[in-house]
Amino acid sequence: MSNLLLAWRKARKGKTKMSYVIEFEKDVIGNLFQLQKELITETYQPKPLVTFILRDPKTRKISKSAFRDRIVHHAIINIIEPVFERLFIYDSCANRKGKGNLFAIKRFYYFLRKVTKNHSKNAYCLKADIKHYFDEVSQEILVNLLKRKIQDEKVIWLIEKILNNFDSKINGKGMPLGNLTSQFFANVYLNELDYFVKYKLKAKYYIRYVDDFVILHKSKLQLEIWKQQINEFLKEKLKLELHPDKSKIILLSKGIDFVGFRNFYYFSLLRKRNIKKIRKKIDLFKNKKISYEKFIKSFNGWNAYAKWADTYKLTTRIVINSL
Repeated sequence: MSNLLLAWRKARKGKTKMSYVIEFEKDVIGNLFQLQKELITETYQPKPLVTFILRDPKTRKISKSAFRDRIVHHAIINIIEPVFERLFIYDSCANRKGKGNLFAIKRFYYFLRKVTKNHSKNAYCLKADIKHYFDEVSQEILVNLLKRKIQDEKVIWLIEKILNNFDSKINGKGMPLGNLTSQFFANVYLNELDYFVKYKLKAKYYIRYVDDFVILHKSKLQLEIWKQQINEFLKEKLKLELHPDKSKIILLSKGIDFVGFRNFYYFSLLRKRNIKKIRKKIDLFKNKKISYEKFIKSFNGWNAYAKWADTYKLTTRIVINSL
């Protein structure tokens, strides 16, 4: 029960005014005891996911779990995350405490300086993306990876319940984009790739953010060899493959598109789609389709992110246009 209480507090954070949270909290203790009973007796059944399309501007299918199911997700992660966190490599950057896209950018520039000898030598980057990652994850492989560290059959039963609740295109494949458990399982699954790249291929300058990753090296030929070996590993061991159009070897001086920024030797720029995103919010605010409070919240979040790039003039123009 102490874990469910902690999970409930995490699930409600920032959402206390939502109707589904208010409804659940009319009898929060009773609802948590009912949830606990269902978990103990293995009669728990997650509610159907609510799916919607998000264009931000990239089109993504998001699957939203019911609030009580999100409490269960947090409860699972509370217990198993510390077990797996010790296994993850330092440069796996997504959905981890103390990490994130800004951490990834700092590591990228650190590696860039190393591989180019402080910008005095040419070097290359393998910028890669895994094709349809969340849709293609093998649930069987994922469960087997989890079983290496989780021996409690009830926990495995619960995880399988959550995975099977996802209405995938192909039976036994995929995870719902938008679930806390999916974000965590994504790191467990691709931890196999991390170990292959770091310890089998011995690539020193490797960073992964969910299904995007970069490898920096002075030799273009070496990166081409590694790209082929990685694709073979993904197909054979994880039933995945590199995206043929988004996995390229690029001269570092030409700039690398990674975690929301276009990164050059001495400066970084925002992706065009991130600029379009905030301009769309401005239009909505000017046309009175969103409130001032909602606009300010969006702008402050965007600005905190944008300031990591060289965007002073851009930000100034956007502020003026929003007045």
